[in-house]
Amino acid sequence: MISIGGVIGAGLFVGSSTAIAAAGPAVLISFLAAAALVVLCMQMLGEMAVANPDTGSFSTYADRALGRWAGFSIGWLYWWFYVLVIPIEAIVAGEVLGGMLAIPGWVVAFAVIVVLAGTNLLSVRNYGEFEYWFALLKVVAIVGFIVLGVAAIFGWLPGSGVSGISNLWTNGGFMPNGAVAVVAGLLTAMFSFQGSEIVTIAAAESEEPKKNIKKAIRAVVWRLGLFYLGSIFIVVSLVPWNADGLASGSYQAVLERMNIPGATGIMDVVVLVAVCSCLNSAIYTASRMAFSLATRRDAPSALAVTSKGGVPRNAVLASTTIGMVAVLANYLLPQIFNYLLASSGAIALMMYMVIALTQYATRRKTRHEDHTPEVKMWAFPFLTVATIAFIAGVLLLMAILPGHRLELWLSLGLAAVVVALGVRLQRKDGAHRPPTGDAVSAVSHRAASPTPEPRA
Repeated sequence: MISIGGVIGAGLFVGSSTAIAAAGPAVLISFLAAAALVVLCMQMLGEMAVANPDTGSFSTYADRALGRWAGFSIGWLYWWFYVLVIPIEAIVAGEVLGGMLAIPGWVVAFAVIVVLAGTNLLSVRNYGEFEYWFALLKVVAIVGFIVLGVAAIFGWLPGSGVSGISNLWTNGGFMPNGAVAVVAGLLTAMFSFQGSEIVTIAAAESEEPKKNIKKAIRAVVWRLGLFYLGSIFIVVSLVPWNADGLASGSYQAVLERMNIPGATGIMDVVVLVAVCSCLNSAIYTASRMAFSLATRRDAPSALAVTSKGGVPRNAVLASTTIGMVAVLANYLLPQIFNYLLASSGAIALMMYMVIALTQYATRRKTRHEDHTPEVKMWAFPFLTVATIAFIAGVLLLMAILPGHRLELWLSLGLAAVVVALGVRLQRKDGAHRPPTGDAVSAVSHRAASPTPEPRA
C-alpha cells in the first residue's frame, strides 16, 4: 500500500488539469512517456535495492558505485526536496480543511504537521498504519472515479450530462497545441510520479525487505497504468481540454459534468487525504535520508541517534522544523518561498539520472562476478543508456522552455553547491569513514526497526 500510495498525490486529482490544459488530449502521450521513465528507473532501483536493502536507497548505492560525493550530493538534494514537500502539502491541507471549518489556513497547516510529525516520532509502525489507510482511501477514490467514468462513457450512468469519447479528437484535434505542448505536459506528468522510490526506503524497515521490494516493483507498471493513464483518459474523454471548469481540478470537473451531487465536497475530502498522505511520507522520507547520511558521516551525527523504538527522532524533528519554517515563509515572505520551491524543481530528474548512472556503474563493476541479480534491469545496457539520454534531453528542454528555466537554473545552482561540498568532503576525509557496504545497511536496519518493535 505504501508503494501504491506514494505516487498518488494531489497532482493527480487537481494538478493534472495543468498538463491537460497545456497539451490537450495528447497529454496521454505525456503521461505515457513519464510512466515509462519511472518504470525503467524503478526497475533499475529495484535491482540494487533487492541486492542491498538500505534506508539510504539510491543515495547509498551512488556512494558505493560513483563515489562519496555522489551519495552525499543526491542524498542532501533529495532530503531538501522532501523537506519542501512538507510545507507544500501542509498549505494545501490548510486551505481545504480551513475552508471546511472556517479556521485560518495557517493554523490548520501547522496543526497537520504537528500531528503527523508526532505519529512519525512514535514508531515506524505508525507511519505504516497511517500510510496504509491514506493509500487505501486514495485507491478507493480512484477506482470509484474510473468505474463512474467508464459507465458515463458507455452511457450507463443515469442522469449523466456526458458520454462517449469524442472529446479526444474534437476541439482542435488530439494534439491541438502541437508537439511542444506535449513536451510541456511531460514535465508536469513526470513530477506527478515522484514518490515511487519511497518504497525502497520503507522496505528496508520491514521484516522481509527483499520480498517486499520485488512485489512493489512488479506493482509499478499496473498501478501507473490504471491510476494515472486510466483516470486521465476518462478526464480528456468526458471533458473538453479547454473547458473553463477544468481549472478547478480534473476530477472535480468530470464529477460535476456527470451531475454527481456534492462533487466539490467529495473532492475536498479526497484531496485532503492525498495531501496528508504525501505530508506523512515526506516527513518519513526526509528523516530516513537524513538518518542514512548521518550513519555515513555525511550529516551531523546527532541525526543518527534513534529512540528505543528505532525511530531517528532527531532527524524527524530537524526535517519537520525546517518544513515548518518554510510554511511560515509562505505566509510572511511568499516571494522567498516561491524561490525555495523553484530550487527543488529539477531534483526529481536528477534523482532519476543518478539512479540510472548508479545502476550502470554497479552492473559494470560486477559484470565479472558469477551472480545473477534477483531483480534485473531489462536489456542492459541499452535501456539504461537510453534512459540516461532521455533524462538529459528533458533537462535540456527545461532550459529551452521559458516556464521551467527558473526551476532548472536554481536547482542546478543548488546542486553545484552541494556537489562541491561533497567533493571537498571526499578529498578531506574520504578514507576515514565507516564502511559503506553491508555493515551500514545492517546498522540502518537494526537501528530503524529492532526486533521487538512491530514493523510497518
